[in-house]
Amino acid sequence: MRIFVHILVLLMGLMTAASAQTPRLEKGPAKPIKMVVLGDSLSAGYGLPGPAAFPIRLQKALEAKGIKVEMSNAGVSGDTASGGRERLDWSVPDGTDAVIVELGANDALRGIDPAVTRAALTDIITKLQARKIAVLLCGMLAPPNYGSEYAAKFNAIYPDLSKTLGVPLYPFFLDGVAADAKLNQADGMHPTAAGVDIVVKNILPTVEAFLGAISGQRS
Repeated sequence: MRIFVHILVLLMGLMTAASAQTPRLEKGPAKPIKMVVLGDSLSAGYGLPGPAAFPIRLQKALEAKGIKVEMSNAGVSGDTASGGRERLDWSVPDGTDAVIVELGANDALRGIDPAVTRAALTDIITKLQARKIAVLLCGMLAPPNYGSEYAAKFNAIYPDLSKTLGVPLYPFFLDGVAADAKLNQADGMHPTAAGVDIVVKNILPTVEAFLGAISGQRS
């Protein structure tokens, strides 16, 4: 009987020690940030295999840095800023945390009135903000075809909206790629797979900071 009591005491002691050493359950890993790239052919991956498109390459680059995202490619070739506005509700589903807006290149190529482009982008951003969705705006530069006055009005859209609507700006989506024949397809406008990787490399720090701010708001 005395031996049984000793064994019982020993077992209780071991259980107490094990309980003390068992770490408390921590909260699970943060949920991936759900992101949509709302754009045109530049982000859709025109002329490229699916895995080479900008959203997929950006997701891989972020994952390589330990940043988990669920990326959706909502790029439509030929789309203007007004077109993006018209399809906004179904292109950006409920539950989306962040949107990269890459629109305006087709507006500039077609010489659309900058006021029309500005109004469409303004609507897109304010509608997303009303839904509590963070926005990163990608800038575009007008080609010289329509003259310096048109270019000045068009190019000013993006920094102006960034300032007035309080959204981060990546000044020029095709930075480091535009006008480089080696990094563009035969049409001279759409990046090759190598060109997309340059775009991703250059925009990555901005996207990291953007997502970092979202994660900070979550915690």
